[in-house]
Amino acid sequence: MPQTYAPDQKGWAPAIRQRRKALVQRVCMGAASALVFSPLIGWPYAAVWAALYFLIQALDLWVFAPITSGRTDHMGPLRSMIGGGMLSLNSIFFGSLAIPLWLAGGAMGGICAAILLCAGSIYSMINAPASTKVLVLTTAPHFLYLGSLPVMMGLYAAPPGFITAVAVAVGVYAMFCISTWRKLNKAHEAEASARLDAERRRLEAERILAGRNAFLAAVGHDLRTPIGAILTGASELNHGDAQARANAALITDAGLMMKALLDDLLDHAKLDAGRMQVEAADFDLRQLLAQTIRLWTGLARDKGLRLRIEGARDVPRLVRGDAMRLRQVLNNLISNAMKFTTEGSITLRLRAWAEEPSGTALVIEVRDTGPGMNTAQLGRLFQPFDQTADGVSAQFGGTGLGLAISRDLVELMGGRLTARSRPGRGASFTVAVTLARAESDVIAPPAEDDSRATVSRALSVRTPPSPLQPPPAEDVTEPLESLAEMIDESEDDSERPLRVLVVDDHDINRRAVQLILQPLGCDIATAVDGLKALEISATEPFDVIFMDVRMPELDGRETTRRLRAGGGINAATPVIAVTADTAPEDVAACTAAGMNYFVSKPLTPAALIGALNEVLSDGAEAEAA
Repeated sequence: MPQTYAPDQKGWAPAIRQRRKALVQRVCMGAASALVFSPLIGWPYAAVWAALYFLIQALDLWVFAPITSGRTDHMGPLRSMIGGGMLSLNSIFFGSLAIPLWLAGGAMGGICAAILLCAGSIYSMINAPASTKVLVLTTAPHFLYLGSLPVMMGLYAAPPGFITAVAVAVGVYAMFCISTWRKLNKAHEAEASARLDAERRRLEAERILAGRNAFLAAVGHDLRTPIGAILTGASELNHGDAQARANAALITDAGLMMKALLDDLLDHAKLDAGRMQVEAADFDLRQLLAQTIRLWTGLARDKGLRLRIEGARDVPRLVRGDAMRLRQVLNNLISNAMKFTTEGSITLRLRAWAEEPSGTALVIEVRDTGPGMNTAQLGRLFQPFDQTADGVSAQFGGTGLGLAISRDLVELMGGRLTARSRPGRGASFTVAVTLARAESDVIAPPAEDDSRATVSRALSVRTPPSPLQPPPAEDVTEPLESLAEMIDESEDDSERPLRVLVVDDHDINRRAVQLILQPLGCDIATAVDGLKALEISATEPFDVIFMDVRMPELDGRETTRRLRAGGGINAATPVIAVTADTAPEDVAACTAAGMNYFVSKPLTPAALIGALNEVLSDGAEAEAA
């Protein structure tokens, strides 16, 4: 980090280090002087002078080695005295070349000597930053030599007027050098101060950004807690009469909209901070497109719109890229078209061709027959938090982030997202990306998402990588029946209900899990933090543990590590991570801690029961093996 200092505040160390940097320049200047003036002073004298000058430079290096190496800013008294002598000797010896120039060349040699001494004094001034001591020791000899010019001119019978003029010129020149040195110091201090200020601002910006990211992470985590409870409660209301189911649908739509808005804000923050990453994995592109179209078919039918896809036969089946982000972009674009199209059609037009050396160029166009946009609206289209038509937010809701997020995601994938539109002629959004060839011919079928969160704001399922896998967001009926059968078998074998431990610092989350599992006859215990969970686990056996990751005192990952390492009665009990942090590195950290499965917040009955079903199935298979 740059440091500012007033003259002599840090001694002569900065000036000494500056001189060390200019060593090559100093040596070259000495060699050039000896070579240029050798015809006047003779080759033997020039060679001896150059050899002695190089020796002085070597001694200079040795004397100041403790400072130039960075080991210290100060030397001992004796070495400092020798160093001061070396600085003066350096200038004295360089300036001594003026004497033979006068003696051998007369008045013309004197002109050469004046030029040489001026060059030496300028060099010394430039390489003495913030040190009056170095300035005096290195420039004084040159000024003394220059001061002898009027004397030498007198010896050669120069007119008195010329002698006086030269004497005045030497004095003015010396004052000019000192003034310039002071200005250089001020400029150096201002530059160093500006660098310090820029560094301070950078660190402050990083601190603010880190604080904002921490705030967003905390807000995202905490907001998912009530959203999960809202969705869970609404799911239970679905078992009531028609009026209760209508109310449940309203509550569910509101909860899913809150979740979608929160996800948009968090995605935008990650993209803005440069923390969003795209993954590379093999996936079935045709299946992804078919699932995406099928997801929107019902809504298009309800609005009286035709939803069409063209060119699907030209699209390769297996490719490599980030399926989750590509799905998210397509859902955002189709959602946008659904918002603004009241009649007509929405068309997904596909084109693909081989792209050397080993990829596929893919162009996806989403075209609608909506009202279209003018030039000004197109110019603001991808700006975050900007919705181009008056009243759009009041009529359709949302944050205006969908298109901005989609553009940034496409660019992260190495592609481009563009838009074309004219008033009254609809709009066309085109995604152009290049996808690599799949590395495998066999791809495990992905879980298909039919959550109403995706329908409401076109957000795709965010599937963490193996070994932690979230459950499929499918209809809860089938997992519920299979889970009930497993619980019945457990009761037949051991005459006891399934024992579940729920660890979460939020009471609302614990109650939500209880609301989902208690109708299945589960025996549920709860713990408010990791320490309490370890205490309960030491005395009571459990079949499954739901573990919140973010908790005070002891977080879920550390709690799981201690549970596994403790060797107690629950050391091998399946632990399901429950968290709002779904980034790959977060999932990997859960895996490393010994967690078996993953459920993302906000909790839904389908996700929770699916996770429980999965770990119980794995346990049954392990026992059978």
